[in-house]
Amino acid sequence: METTTDDIRYMKMALEEARCAYAEGEVPVGAIVVCKGRVIARGHNLTETLTDVTAHAEMQAVTAAANCLGGKYLSECTLYVTVEPCVMCAGALGWAQLGRLVYGAADDKRGFRRYAPEALHPKTVVVEGVMADECAALMKDFFGARR
Repeated sequence: METTTDDIRYMKMALEEARCAYAEGEVPVGAIVVCKGRVIARGHNLTETLTDVTAHAEMQAVTAAANCLGGKYLSECTLYVTVEPCVMCAGALGWAQLGRLVYGAADDKRGFRRYAPEALHPKTVVVEGVMADECAALMKDFFGARR
């Protein structure tokens, strides 16, 4: 599936969330959930802040989106996330029956595509590589500064 101008616009918002995570000392991953052309949820990594290994950006955004919609299914939603989801997050997205997943940078070490390529719901449309260079650069800067 092709990248749209909306995909770029929303990925820029996800990058802003990732920058918030970076500023808080968190791994800089950001996520936005869009439903019917409206941003209904945002999130960024909070694993250090909350001392919770499950507090990934995607999990924060999915929980907020479900609360906004009043239901657990996100079949009419798109999740924009700066880095390919891990297996845990992909599983949650599968259970939520996410309609569309758009991510920036691939995660060759921990991404779901390597370990659980079937984790998403069968109807979920995946678009990868949107603003991948910018998303990857933020991660490289973060980890480079920590070494």
